[in-house]
Amino acid sequence: MASLLVFVTLLHLITLAVLFIATMEKSWWVWDGTEHSDLWYNCRFDNETEAWFCASSEDTDWLQAVQVLMVLSVVFSAISFLIFLGQLFTMSKGGLFYLTGVCQAFAGLNAFTAVLIYTLHNEEILQDSRELSSGHFGYCFYLAWVCVPLLLCSGIMYIYLRKRE
Repeated sequence: MASLLVFVTLLHLITLAVLFIATMEKSWWVWDGTEHSDLWYNCRFDNETEAWFCASSEDTDWLQAVQVLMVLSVVFSAISFLIFLGQLFTMSKGGLFYLTGVCQAFAGLNAFTAVLIYTLHNEEILQDSRELSSGHFGYCFYLAWVCVPLLLCSGIMYIYLRKRE
């Protein structure tokens, strides 16, 4: 049981870190390595000055939905970890971690909805950027997709996890 508890805790912390990186880093869409776009900025590399120049992304309804859902996902995952720690030290023997599991699963559903919206509506989200056919999804987009099953699986594990002495 102790090894399962350690595994679930490490899975939660790793997933939370990866989710935070996916939300905050600058690589949701990439063009030829010289331009990339994320949830917050569009950045271009200037060869003359050898520096990145970033401007805020144009706020579309779809982009704002993805931003809100990704931030909510990080918040719910962090809250579920704090609830887990509280339950771990205050819950009686035999208790289940329902609230922690529900919060973690809700974080997974938020992340799923966000990346699904970005997948289906990237043309509208990146409307003022360069031609989309010359670009591709960046690593943060894939990290967000990886977080979805990890969040859902850890949420399910929390629901079935019982506190034992």
